[in-house]
Amino acid sequence: MSPTAPSTPSTATTPATASDVPVAEENTSDGSKLRTFISILRKFIGVADLASVRFSLPSQLLEPTPNLEYWNYLDAPNAFIAIGTADDPVDRMLEVLRFWFTKDLKYAKGKPCKPYNSCLGEFFRCNWDTEDDAPRINTKALRGNVSAPGSAASSIKSAKLAIPDGLGSSGSRAASNLSVSQPAVNPTKPIRISYLTEQTSHHPPVSAFYISCPEKGLRARGFDQITAKFTGTSIKVMPGEHNLGIFITVEQRDHETYQLTHPAAHLGGFLRGALSVTVGDMAYITCPETKLKAILHYYDEGWLTRSVNKVEGIIFRYDPENDDKQRIRDVPDEDILVRLGGPWKDKIVFTIGPKPINSHPVEEQATIIDIAPLTVAPKVLPPVEQQLPNESLRMWGDVTKAILSKQFSRATTVKQELEEAQREKARERENSGETWKPVFFEQVTDKGGKPELTEKGREVLKRAQNGEWDLDGVLP
Repeated sequence: MSPTAPSTPSTATTPATASDVPVAEENTSDGSKLRTFISILRKFIGVADLASVRFSLPSQLLEPTPNLEYWNYLDAPNAFIAIGTADDPVDRMLEVLRFWFTKDLKYAKGKPCKPYNSCLGEFFRCNWDTEDDAPRINTKALRGNVSAPGSAASSIKSAKLAIPDGLGSSGSRAASNLSVSQPAVNPTKPIRISYLTEQTSHHPPVSAFYISCPEKGLRARGFDQITAKFTGTSIKVMPGEHNLGIFITVEQRDHETYQLTHPAAHLGGFLRGALSVTVGDMAYITCPETKLKAILHYYDEGWLTRSVNKVEGIIFRYDPENDDKQRIRDVPDEDILVRLGGPWKDKIVFTIGPKPINSHPVEEQATIIDIAPLTVAPKVLPPVEQQLPNESLRMWGDVTKAILSKQFSRATTVKQELEEAQREKARERENSGETWKPVFFEQVTDKGGKPELTEKGREVLKRAQNGEWDLDGVLP
């Protein structure tokens, strides 16, 4: 959701391959890039919403990746397909939290960067094939008689997690480790996840996305939109008004739906000469059907100090009709079912009950996720010859090729030509009185934050599930 995303090598094969890359004509050091970046940003001090300005950065400051491809939340797809597995509502909330901490591995693994701005009508589609190998969560033993929301917290007993041996990451106690492992490159029994996203609005810039996993009865959707403000020492990036988070629906659990809201992020480190992404805000996960809520409090870095990258959180019972608990300290101890915490770029643990984590012995702490051994999972992409001109990888292919070859002048020229073509299309629509309508989604934006697919959108995802990328009969 951020325009200043961490940089990682692309896991997808794009139309620009190594054999296509000519000899470099230019070279730009990281230091000169940073100075150029800061000099541009200084022009926008005091601008209320930097994201809405949609200014064009020089190509040497861009990550050679389309924005729609970059933001997909499926960096660890095996964590996503594990949602809804557990019979207990508290365990299912922990499954959602485990996915939450893996959805942006790019933040933890890379350096800040800027993908391409999306064009109106641009779209991206892909699959992930992943093993169903995430450890099963079963905290009933730890919680004693607290097996469902509404039970008395005072009946919590100490015990070990009932987790099969050997499913955790290396170096951790298998009996208390719920961390997902690195997905296999060639899964033996893969579960397929299909993804579709489309830029549905240009002013403000909004994209809709839909994630589908029919085999697991899982779907997720939402609108991606950010607002950003440069303060002079950092850039603060926040969800826009149409970005109400990620909505995950578990069909096999009576369609219970989880809303995951994004916290604000900060791009800082300008004074130190080393850009970094930090989070210092609150995030919330709610499920009205189970009456469970999670509050996550992220701790930001101090001025001129190193980031601590810590998160503290709780799972508690809440009233969906009177959701007035926004801070951890607002929640009575008797309502707290789980506490969790740790460095979100490393390892996060949880304990059962209202007591602080450090008051529990080590054997009562379980690792819900260990980020250190994980990398971004590869995508399965449509063949280049079956991509349409407004598909992200094909649309930006010549720009990507030029950036990868360090031909930044050519990249900037091609990029400007593409952007001018989009402006010309906008002028033509204005002159003819044509109203823009997305192809794959019903709404340009939506106050509820949950986009609906059109018949064409449903067909594209259906074909993707079957490994079919041909769009004949769907689009011209």
